[in-house]
Amino acid sequence: MAKYVIALDQGTTSSRAVVFDEHAQIVAMKSYEFEQIYPQPGWVEHDPTAILNTQVDALREAVRISGISVEEIAAIGITNQRETTLLWDRETGRPLHNAIVWQCRRTAPIVKKLCDDGYEPHIRRVTGLVPDAYFSGTKLSWLLDHLDVHDRAERGELCFGTVDSFLAWNLIAGRPHVTDATNASRTMLFDIEKNEWDDTLLDALRIPRAVLPKVVDSSGVIGMLDPAILGRAIPVAAIAGDQHSALFGQGCFAPGMMKNTYGTGCFLLMNTGNRIARSENGLVSTIAWRIGGKCTYALEGSVFVAGAAIQWLRDEMKLIERASETEIIANSIEDCGGVYLVPTFTGLGAPYWDMYSRGLIIGLTRGTGRAHIVRAALESIAYQSADLVQAMATDCGRRPAELRVDGGASANQFLMQFQSDVLGCRVVRPAVIETTALGAALMAGLAVGVWKDMDELSRIWRMDLSLAPKMDDAKREASLKGWHRAVERSMRWAQED
Repeated sequence: MAKYVIALDQGTTSSRAVVFDEHAQIVAMKSYEFEQIYPQPGWVEHDPTAILNTQVDALREAVRISGISVEEIAAIGITNQRETTLLWDRETGRPLHNAIVWQCRRTAPIVKKLCDDGYEPHIRRVTGLVPDAYFSGTKLSWLLDHLDVHDRAERGELCFGTVDSFLAWNLIAGRPHVTDATNASRTMLFDIEKNEWDDTLLDALRIPRAVLPKVVDSSGVIGMLDPAILGRAIPVAAIAGDQHSALFGQGCFAPGMMKNTYGTGCFLLMNTGNRIARSENGLVSTIAWRIGGKCTYALEGSVFVAGAAIQWLRDEMKLIERASETEIIANSIEDCGGVYLVPTFTGLGAPYWDMYSRGLIIGLTRGTGRAHIVRAALESIAYQSADLVQAMATDCGRRPAELRVDGGASANQFLMQFQSDVLGCRVVRPAVIETTALGAALMAGLAVGVWKDMDELSRIWRMDLSLAPKMDDAKREASLKGWHRAVERSMRWAQED
């Protein structure tokens, strides 16, 4: 029996492929970065060809590094950066425009008009989301308007999709036009209770149904990998948005369990079971996954800029050469000397939802140096995540006993200890921190029988690190108070008078 499962983890800054064995251990991994395109302030794009090519290259190279034969691969799962929006020609496959990235704020005026026209209550009730340029629906509306292709879309000549749809269309034989329920739930066009596209929002944004993908389960065989890619047709058996996949990979199968992923952004999700939990504190309701036609739901809070702040230190400010340096630099000083960095380069996500917030560094003195800025950037990731946990605790009426963490930045022990300190709870890191890829692999393996049921998957999760808070209550309160003062000063900066 084929015993290896591969996850294609297409992220915001890189495309990665991870080979897992039947014990869910990583056998090989390869990733390739690609260019971030900034046409205007607040706008972010990707080249769709770069997304596809780097993902295929990563897949082929990971298989080569692993030393396994393609006959031993049981299934492939896809997990992806969510909300990033593409539009392509159904006949030729040619993208009509660069992908509009989830971070992009160009559609803020469209969101404002939806709210002015009274659609906000409907959006919140039906989609579980808050009206924001973050989500895909207004991005698609902008593309149809900007390219003047409404007629072509009506005739079914065009395909809209998030990155999962684009990959599935290009990688699976027969070119299926599909998305899964988790990605559909992030478009601001999908009724998460009825599990169908919402006509009211499609009409409001002038989006024809003919351009939309079919919505499938998160775990289940969608089709076979084009044999030209690896030399063999292999079942593609899972699709899930990256944060939903990470929740699954963290083994958060019971209601009340939560995880936080530290990637380009930070994303806190809590399993709410078969119940759609409604937030009063700026969080969104979303589909955690759909298996066998049945939905598990989650509450989610999103931080738009987390690891991206460290990339900014490296690529734009030239304060570091490698992200791994930040832990040593942060530990070289006792504190930030009163400096706060608010990295709202593309607006504030939960729980504030301010599309017009912009980044700032505040509290500078003559003694402020490089180390203070670097440490403040790391601390900003923990502060933003703490805001999400507080909102979730308020919604649920209790604080968590522990927070499961994953993603690249969870390897930074300074950041994880500071996260535990500002939360006042234990932070637990699993043995496999590539939980986004792991979740996609587990869903794919479940679909083809590598693993038989959820009980077996629950036993796969193993702890690597557990950190308890060391900061006293007074210092925690003072630190958070300073952070909130800084956030307030960043808000509404780009909003016209």
